[in-house]
Amino acid sequence: MSFEALLRQCPLIAILRGIRPGEVQAVCDALYESGILLLEIPLNSPSALRSIGIAARHVKSRQLAGAGTVLTPEEAASVRDAGGEFIISPNTDPEVIRASKRLGMISIPGFLTPSEAFCAIRAGADYLKLFPAGSFGPGYVKDLKAVVKHPILAVGGINRENLRSYLDVCTGAGIGSALYKAGKSADAVRADAQAFLQASVR
Repeated sequence: MSFEALLRQCPLIAILRGIRPGEVQAVCDALYESGILLLEIPLNSPSALRSIGIAARHVKSRQLAGAGTVLTPEEAASVRDAGGEFIISPNTDPEVIRASKRLGMISIPGFLTPSEAFCAIRAGADYLKLFPAGSFGPGYVKDLKAVVKHPILAVGGINRENLRSYLDVCTGAGIGSALYKAGKSADAVRADAQAFLQASVR
């Protein structure tokens, strides 16, 4: 299924920063069993490309695996070669966005200001990642949407208490350390994922 279709099924992206290759399959299974279908493995994780490859082969069409903290076109190409399906960055870099689209991947650059949002849209971004969302609040997203007519994902500082308020104004949200930290067991991930799914329901 497409990124868009999976995001409609579940508006959450699991950010698996720090995950190691040996943990990937169990964590992917725990997230799938809880209903989370989009998996971001940041490139500053140990052996990140290897983990992305393991995730992509393991989840096949039931989930999608991609990369976060992608800073260069070369890194985007390496992610595609590893089997990743989408590129998420902390910043707005038109070269990375255009490279991601040339590679046939979903592009999700980070932005904070309207100027960065419009720059990303012109370069071909599919979604915009508001980062760090938690420092500005849902009201900031509402104000942005008066002029930014593009799907926004909230990332950074999202937790179970504020999740629903962000989903009221955003297309989806990335969940990081509140869902996964390096070394966290698959069972603990499953329990927290289920709690986030419950918190996402209106």
